[in-house]
Amino acid sequence: MLRSYGPGCDGGVIKAEQGVHIPDHATWIDLEEPTREEEQLVERCVGVEVPTRDEMAEIEPSSRLYEKKGALYLTLSTLFGVDEGHPTAEPITFVLTRDRLVTVRYATPKPIRSFSDHVFREPELARTALGTLTNLLDVIIERLADEIENVGGEYETISDRIFRSDVATSRRIPTDKLQVLILRVGRAQSLLARIRETAVSTARLLSFLGASARLHEKGEEGALDHVRSLAADVSSLVDHSTFLSGNITFLLDAALGLIGIEQNAAMKLFSWAAVVFLPPTLIAGIYGMNFEHIPELKWLYGYPWALGLMLLSGIGPYFYFRRRGWI
Repeated sequence: MLRSYGPGCDGGVIKAEQGVHIPDHATWIDLEEPTREEEQLVERCVGVEVPTRDEMAEIEPSSRLYEKKGALYLTLSTLFGVDEGHPTAEPITFVLTRDRLVTVRYATPKPIRSFSDHVFREPELARTALGTLTNLLDVIIERLADEIENVGGEYETISDRIFRSDVATSRRIPTDKLQVLILRVGRAQSLLARIRETAVSTARLLSFLGASARLHEKGEEGALDHVRSLAADVSSLVDHSTFLSGNITFLLDAALGLIGIEQNAAMKLFSWAAVVFLPPTLIAGIYGMNFEHIPELKWLYGYPWALGLMLLSGIGPYFYFRRRGWI
């Protein structure tokens, strides 16, 4: 799908047909899962090469950040799929020319969707290609900050559940609930890893963009200051994500340690039960039931009574241990 944005553009879909041209006043050209015909249309009208999906997936810095024929090629790993519960880092390539910005993507991250809606209402946000790029990066960084705040809130919730048990009843957290907390810790750590990947990728992109000759031209001082400000913001996000990652790792270790304590307590309980019942079992093993006067032998309900006692002796401790949270 091919869309164009900028002053005088409505953001509508442009069909790659014979004789179709991209509007000259379009400053932002967005390619979403482009067909070969759409790629050829952009290459013909803008004069740049559109990278393939395989080229965008490469992780070498030299393949992600480079300049070719006067155009800057910047590939960014962008956070995607958080709302669906499967966070990933999808590559998006920005091709920046003198007067055009081309984005190539095979996913629609939330910042892209949000920014395109804003540009539709306020075309001045895409007045220039460079301004469009910095504004778009600003939205992506804001999204990262929001997600880091969400991870921080999840960390506080899990930490409260693990370390603030019910003191009044002195009851420990059951193992099954600890296992659920471990799953939540794992999901938080997975999301944080994707956030950090996006933040580091953004920091590299901003460093490359800030060092490019384009931003050191006369009249681009405002854009250069904006890029430096964004780089400082991303650096803070990387540091904070590292801090949260260490805390989440501590929560995981704490939860596993509590499970180990619960298991040791259960083994200790069973050991004490064995010690308590061993002497009666020993005496019963020596003497058996070899006594002449055993009233229950001639009792009509003696056999059902014995079966009931055996059943009760097995079920009673189980429910008691279960209620105490030991098993």
